[in-house]
Amino acid sequence: MSTNITTQKVNFKVFRFNADEDYLPYYEDYTMEVTSEEVVLDILNRIKWDHDGSFSYRRSCRHGICGACAIKVNGRSTLACKESMNTMLEWFGNELIIEPLSKKRAVKDMIIDKTDFWDKHEEIHPYLISDVEEHPEHEHLVTPEEAEELNEADLCIQCGACHYACPVVEANDEFFGPAAFAKAYRFEADVRDDAHTSRLKLLGEENKGVWDCVKCYECAEVCPKDVNPIDKITKLHQMLFKENVVQSNVATRHAVGFKHSIAKRGVLDEGGLVLYSEGTKIVKHVPVAFKMFKKGKITMPWNIPTSDNMDEIKKLIASSSTVKDRF
Repeated sequence: MSTNITTQKVNFKVFRFNADEDYLPYYEDYTMEVTSEEVVLDILNRIKWDHDGSFSYRRSCRHGICGACAIKVNGRSTLACKESMNTMLEWFGNELIIEPLSKKRAVKDMIIDKTDFWDKHEEIHPYLISDVEEHPEHEHLVTPEEAEELNEADLCIQCGACHYACPVVEANDEFFGPAAFAKAYRFEADVRDDAHTSRLKLLGEENKGVWDCVKCYECAEVCPKDVNPIDKITKLHQMLFKENVVQSNVATRHAVGFKHSIAKRGVLDEGGLVLYSEGTKIVKHVPVAFKMFKKGKITMPWNIPTSDNMDEIKKLIASSSTVKDRF
């Protein structure tokens, strides 16, 4: 059986930096004929083997299991060993930029210092915490239904792709990041774990916890194992309310205010939501609110319509809401 292997000339603009020698990073161009069979890791290998032996990157399993080869192509986090060059060329054309997951953490070329990633991973207590007998008489059995609650969070390979794709991690050094949240959910959802409340309190802290997630979905887009961290973050939001450990802050009041707005009219009162969330601090938003009002972006409360399906909406809220009206 014949195979149809195609080739295409591609220019790679590659990030280069050696922390021991360079003051600033720079980019080098490598033009190569790329075949339809190759993955991004093949390109990294060819750059090192055929063009510059000093070029550095991490690799190991080549099967998408270890996550060592995670880099960025045209700003998109990916595992080099899994990403087909055909896909990259289809998305971005024949001019590709290859960079490390985090340019500001670069040590040498594609290799970065992941200390922050592992420190945050450790801080959320990524292990089972349970007071068990030293010599138990039987196993702690977990039913298939209980195991299903993990929702594949245990598939995370700690590659860091979602962590360094997250815009909040880039802007806020304290933010735990999506990988840490996915790992935390894995143990929060485990019926054998006894640290639910203490871990949830940590995850609910302002400036570093789940409420600072901006819901951009970048983590879900780049995850090579389809862990979908944003889904786990949403479930952690719900757990905070269910366990009654949620603290009153702008983010949690926003969640409650959203529910109130939908329950009242079936549509979102954006102005009222900001007032409920911010309280007296809403004054700082007045200039922006005035501009939005002039452009018709804000509706006065008495002009907000009420949905014709309020009975159905209220039933949906009653069946799905985990929000406690505490604030």
